[in-house]
Amino acid sequence: MKAKEGKTEKCSACGKAAKTVRRDYEWKDVDLPVLLKNVEMIECGKCGNVEVVIPQISKLMRLLALAVILKPYRMTGGELRFLRKFTNRTGAEFAKVIKVDKTTLSKWENSDDPIGEQSDRLIRTVVLGLAEGLQAELSNVVMNFDRITSEVRPVTIEADPKTLSYEYAA
Repeated sequence: MKAKEGKTEKCSACGKAAKTVRRDYEWKDVDLPVLLKNVEMIECGKCGNVEVVIPQISKLMRLLALAVILKPYRMTGGELRFLRKFTNRTGAEFAKVIKVDKTTLSKWENSDDPIGEQSDRLIRTVVLGLAEGLQAELSNVVMNFDRITSEVRPVTIEADPKTLSYEYAA
């Protein structure tokens, strides 16, 4: 659903009039800290319902996966979980591909154990191979492996779904 800012729309929850606005939105539907920049939202003043309009969602998900893969720090458990889900693999399936026990993968995803440096790089490479539309990035990612620090640091990805661009926020 695409609407112009300030335009009145019908609330999908109560059917009353709702306004269309643009603002930043903290997207909690993914296992990553993501701030969507300047997204369209339909807000109902009557029932309080808020609908976020996210254009190009499959391209946006691919952009977020690439942002995690190119991140200059070791991955967090949530980032690994996001990448695994992005490849449409269960924990057991993904663990089999990277040759670790599924309990090891679970401990990594839940941040009970840190992901080792070599495993981190392997995961990034495997995801590039498994995820549709990311294979062309392989050379770029591998050439940037030396920029990945041993520090595990979560970052917020500030993404603009309209321009499909991103930056990291501390």
